[in-house]
Amino acid sequence: MNEDDQALATNLEDVLQAGEQLRHRAPASEATIAVTDRRLIVADPHRVALAVPFERLRRIQFDVERNRPATLVIVPEHPSDEAQVLTVRPEQYEATAQALVAIGLELAASGHQDVAGQA
Repeated sequence: MNEDDQALATNLEDVLQAGEQLRHRAPASEATIAVTDRRLIVADPHRVALAVPFERLRRIQFDVERNRPATLVIVPEHPSDEAQVLTVRPEQYEATAQALVAIGLELAASGHQDVAGQA
């Protein structure tokens, strides 16, 4: 494990709450996306850029283009939480896709609860 990987692991460990379980970890060029059983975390070796519960996510967009790295945009609900724009290389697609499926399922579940509460 190189120095940056060690610093990133420390950042992720520091931000995890008691009992919080890391489910997916997907590297991007600028940072790592971590999905826990409670929230989404975006961290690099120097800082945690975003750590929000799923219900505070507004939108996630994953754009894949021919002959270019993909772009992942994470937009939180609150403007005080900084939106994240990450570059994802083709060799990172699979891990990113697994993280996106987990996030999508959490968003869908919270959306169903919101709809049920309005009925």
